[in-house]
Amino acid sequence: MKNVVLLGSTGSIGTSTCKVAEDLPDDIRLIGLAAGRNAKLLREQVKQFSPSAISINCPDAAKELANEFNGKPEVGYGEEGLLELATLPEADIVLIAIVGTAGLQPALAAIRAGKDIAVASKEILVMAGEIVMAEACKHGVKVLAVDSEHSAIFQCLEGNSPESVRQIWLTASGGPFREKPADEFADITVEQALKHPSWEMGRKITIDSATLFNKGLEMIEARWLFDIEMPRVRVVVHPQSVIHSMVEFVDGSMLAQLSTPDMCLPIQYALTYPARATSNRVQTSLAKIGRLDFEEPDADRFPALNLARRAGEVGGTLPAVLNAANEIAVEAFCAGEINFPEITANVARTMDAHELVAQPSLDEILAADAWAREVALAPS
Repeated sequence: MKNVVLLGSTGSIGTSTCKVAEDLPDDIRLIGLAAGRNAKLLREQVKQFSPSAISINCPDAAKELANEFNGKPEVGYGEEGLLELATLPEADIVLIAIVGTAGLQPALAAIRAGKDIAVASKEILVMAGEIVMAEACKHGVKVLAVDSEHSAIFQCLEGNSPESVRQIWLTASGGPFREKPADEFADITVEQALKHPSWEMGRKITIDSATLFNKGLEMIEARWLFDIEMPRVRVVVHPQSVIHSMVEFVDGSMLAQLSTPDMCLPIQYALTYPARATSNRVQTSLAKIGRLDFEEPDADRFPALNLARRAGEVGGTLPAVLNAANEIAVEAFCAGEINFPEITANVARTMDAHELVAQPSLDEILAADAWAREVALAPS
């Protein structure tokens, strides 16, 4: 039995995690739940899983829940509430599924409290991968992947050293605009960008999948998770999203992990690792799938990949700037303030304006993040 704290319980990854916990009551116990604003769903989750502690971002909602539940569970709010959950003494693992950068401090707090962490918020490793992985090594805890691509790589790498790897291949569906001409990109609507061909996800990650920024962030995440230099992290478009990623070894062998797209599978593997628990939720028929296609990503139409590679290779504070500027640009696109190509253009402009700190402290990373958010909003 694993005692699990789930930060981001009402989002896409959070609700999938609850499905996994429901499937495996003898393997997973949710002892802590944190939500952003969805008090209604959090209330339902409390009644279903009976956690010992919860947190919500809104103080008023926290007060209402505390009055309703009368001390069982304990109710916190805001950043302090997240940190309290992340360091619960009885927790075995903390799954961080908070959108954006808000999960960084809870992740570090969990690691320093001796907790394994499962990372669904790739921004944590994009911003501060070197610091997070160094802290995990120092405290002897695991950093487990929840993204389907990184879970696939983790499974393919099992028992093999980084030196045995020629290249890591992250697969990308190509998003909803894989075949759309570049001269039509300016007319793309938010509704069109939110129609992902393979996955049902939250708004931010779905827009990132349309621009391919999501794959760019995953490249940087993979660099830190698996101690692989950026030149050995590659991307290939695979529209069926059945092969979740591949590892190419120095002898020419390639290992891949395949399954029907369903986030419950990588979540379950992260929470039950090193065991594999029985579940019938994911069923894969290769005969029905019929074919697996691959193609090179088009870096001209999707320049996010090259921006992410640049940020990952330069390192320092540049990945934090890339990530923060993209968050702001996606918000502006969803609000109708900029068009689709301007997401990438704003990120590139912000990166170009940044004065790099090569070996930053955590405070310098957070300062770069804050700076990028201001610059990305400024008129070009």
